[in-house]
Amino acid sequence: MRPQREYHIVVLGAGGVGKSCLTAQFVQNVWIESYDPTIEDSYRKQIEVDTRYGRDRAVHRYETPPSARHMVLTIFLSLSRELYMKQGQGFLLVFSITSMSSLNELSELREQIIRIKDDEKVPIVIVGNKSDLEEDRAVPRARAFALSQSWGNAPYYETSARRRANVNEVFIDLCRQIIRKDMQGNSSSGSDNSARKREGAGRYDKKKEKKRRKGPCVIL
Repeated sequence: MRPQREYHIVVLGAGGVGKSCLTAQFVQNVWIESYDPTIEDSYRKQIEVDTRYGRDRAVHRYETPPSARHMVLTIFLSLSRELYMKQGQGFLLVFSITSMSSLNELSELREQIIRIKDDEKVPIVIVGNKSDLEEDRAVPRARAFALSQSWGNAPYYETSARRRANVNEVFIDLCRQIIRKDMQGNSSSGSDNSARKREGAGRYDKKKEKKRRKGPCVIL
């Protein structure tokens, strides 16, 4: 059995934008018809991420190691935002295309995430949900894309939890970001360790040389 890694995803957004519906569709393939305000909940799902992750935007093609391809996701839905922000490794920031105010709330959420994580490059995907309600659209696509660009070209998707449109895609995109960040962190740690080893080896050689110089002097 292949090893698995577990990653924590947090789904955030204003009330009624469809966070629970998106998550239920992704995890359980079910549509929640009636609105049930989320108090606190979490889901777990095992997924396999393909090895060509990030090929749409990445300059370099990465191959994910087997340990990263097979993942267990823990997806948090809660009003206790700060607690889960600390635990989260990736964030879906969800708004409804029928509500401009729900889009405006995302900037404050992102600022809070960056402050708590102390990292401006936290994996984030912007999600405009309820794309099946095009006739009620209040958020122009250009407005959402402008927000995406202002956040350093954060991925933006329009989804429909009702029709299951782009539901898998938003979670998979976020997983790929998390994997890349994890791999880069491991690579950086490996480089630091190698540098420390080389530095230590240099110090060891100097000590040996000093001992050789201080060795006994024999006069014939």
